[in-house]
Amino acid sequence: MTISLTWPQILAWRLRRQFVSGPGGPDAVSIARRLCGVQTQVASSAQLAVAVRAARPVPGEIDTALWTDRTLAKTWVMRGTLHLVPSDELPAYCSALATLRFWEKAFWQRGHGVTAAEIGAIVEAVPQALGERPVTREELVDAVVEVTGDAHLREALSSGWGVLLKPLSRLGELCYGPPRDGRVTFAAPRRWLPGWPDALPPHEEAGVLLARSFLGAHGPATPEMFDTWLFGGVARKAVLKGWFRDLGPELTEVEAGDGRTLLALTEHLDELAATPPSGEVHLLPGFDQFILGAPRALEPLIPAAVKARVSRQAGWISPVVLRGGRVAGVWEPRNGRVLPELFEPVPRPALDEAVARVEALIAAVPAQE
Repeated sequence: MTISLTWPQILAWRLRRQFVSGPGGPDAVSIARRLCGVQTQVASSAQLAVAVRAARPVPGEIDTALWTDRTLAKTWVMRGTLHLVPSDELPAYCSALATLRFWEKAFWQRGHGVTAAEIGAIVEAVPQALGERPVTREELVDAVVEVTGDAHLREALSSGWGVLLKPLSRLGELCYGPPRDGRVTFAAPRRWLPGWPDALPPHEEAGVLLARSFLGAHGPATPEMFDTWLFGGVARKAVLKGWFRDLGPELTEVEAGDGRTLLALTEHLDELAATPPSGEVHLLPGFDQFILGAPRALEPLIPAAVKARVSRQAGWISPVVLRGGRVAGVWEPRNGRVLPELFEPVPRPALDEAVARVEALIAAVPAQE
């Protein structure tokens, strides 16, 4: 028998699972673990994504976790975008993502102006070039040229080189190190992150772990939704099918209010069924996982008429106003103030409270990294 759930129930459950409502997460690492990473292309958005979910926001906590405790890692993972992920889970992310070796495709090499031999040389040289301490971009380029003896790689790395390093992040050979004099540095995970394994886990094991974690925060969902979140919708179908087949004994089908058949972790069924729709109002920053973990075309989350205001050009995801887990508006920060623009009616007292909370967090938790 298939269990029926409404989307307001599902969204209210996600709010609680993602620490948006309820008591909040205990620390930045626990929040990143539950969310399956925190996107950090915009550092201030990542800081706020953690702060709005924290039981007790701690200024500087993310920097401490990244550069002192090294319990968080910063690197390119889901969809080729920068994320903060727990260091002990990064090997699993790398193993799963490395099942799609996009850099070996001729169309990708042509699009980024490199040959197969050049990208192969970079992939082989960077692990040798990353020594005991983190290095700056310039130092890494110099070291790669020295390792390979190919001065032409300097031009390739200097022109589109952020993209050219993404294969190394997926292979578990590169992550960010602490900034040095305002400049980005890179490190070898095996030397930088405590407890790094001798080899990445098998992708079958890693994929199941990631799918389970995803459904635990962004479910119920479909394999295609998971694929869109992890790979951008281009996973190898046989690999994706195998992960969900192996996870199958832990899953139950549920039917959403719009007729979609979704998969939920069986252990969460009772909690899902008992969750009432929420009327709570929350403000979330740009690039928030609550939005990124779902398809942009999910109308129960983002009304179709305002999709372009939320999911904008060049992959930009706006800060949002949520009512009951549904996008009811967007907002922008300006000189420490929050300026909301509503698409749907929102109770004024609840909105004022949410705005005041975020303004206080913006003032108390300045951008780091």
